[in-house]
Amino acid sequence: MTNTLKISLKPNEKIYINGAVIRVDRKVTIELMNDVQFLLESHVIQAEQASTPLRQLYFIVQIMLMNPSSASEARDMFRRSLPMLIASFDNQEICNALKQIDRMVGEDHIYEALKAIRALYPLERQALNGNDDIPEAPRALAVGA
Repeated sequence: MTNTLKISLKPNEKIYINGAVIRVDRKVTIELMNDVQFLLESHVIQAEQASTPLRQLYFIVQIMLMNPSSASEARDMFRRSLPMLIASFDNQEICNALKQIDRMVGEDHIYEALKAIRALYPLERQALNGNDDIPEAPRALAVGA
């Protein structure tokens, strides 16, 4: 069964679909009628915004979706980075989610993986700031390549 998804875009907004960059000149609603890999412009981060371990991971995964010609290199970087990232966090909720993200990427569910990484940002922020709500702190801050 095919699921359809309607997406509304504002004038000059971009959407990335299967590696293609599409910019609309006016407000438009598009309907994606089959399974596609897409990313809304508002969810794209630039390299300089990849300032935390999870944002670095997000940037790597985002490359898989936005630039299919570089996807295999990004996937290799993801495979090398993920174990170090999991080892850097003591927070079990983050570690369990990263294992699920690994599964999503392995099954080529890139959009879902990106969404799951974004959902971890508040937990990461608490862990990196040493917030008392989450007593564990990461042992390392950088994602290795």
